[in-house]
Amino acid sequence: MIFKFLILSDEVDNFKREIKIDADATFLDFYNAIIDCTGFSNKEMASFFLCDNKWRKKQEITLVEMDTYSDEDSYIMEECILSDYLEDEKQKLMFVFDYFNERALFIELSELIPGKNLKSPVCTLSVGEAPKQIADIEVMKSDTVSLDMGETFYGDESFELDELDREGFDGLDDTPAEPDTNDLY
Repeated sequence: MIFKFLILSDEVDNFKREIKIDADATFLDFYNAIIDCTGFSNKEMASFFLCDNKWRKKQEITLVEMDTYSDEDSYIMEECILSDYLEDEKQKLMFVFDYFNERALFIELSELIPGKNLKSPVCTLSVGEAPKQIADIEVMKSDTVSLDMGETFYGDESFELDELDREGFDGLDDTPAEPDTNDLY
């Protein structure tokens, strides 16, 4: 079986890639196909995330073994076969290519092609320039907001902590907190 993936970016409007790959290929094979068709460097850390229909990250598949202290299993691209994790059209994934800034490509399994095989992945559509793999630090500095919590409170230099109206906060400790079963934390 062949999987056809559509890859988009939320940073570059006209960026689009389409990759066909054998369902028995590994996530590492898919990673290499993405690296090849985007021009990204393979020297940077990257991960795939299996997502739900609303693009919420579920399971991570990493490029290299992560030394975690939890009881969770780690999943590595080289050991994970695509067909073991993907089975439905419209299934969503994220390819995080810039860990420090949490930038990602959005991937959808757009078509399952049964009865055919591919020896190696093929980029069947390449439109637009890929986003820069490493964000420009100077641009990011200008976009960030500095919160000075010294003598000002969100820019109000006349703020005094003892002027805080505590009356509106009465009874908050008595409210039971019910965890949402969809919360990740």
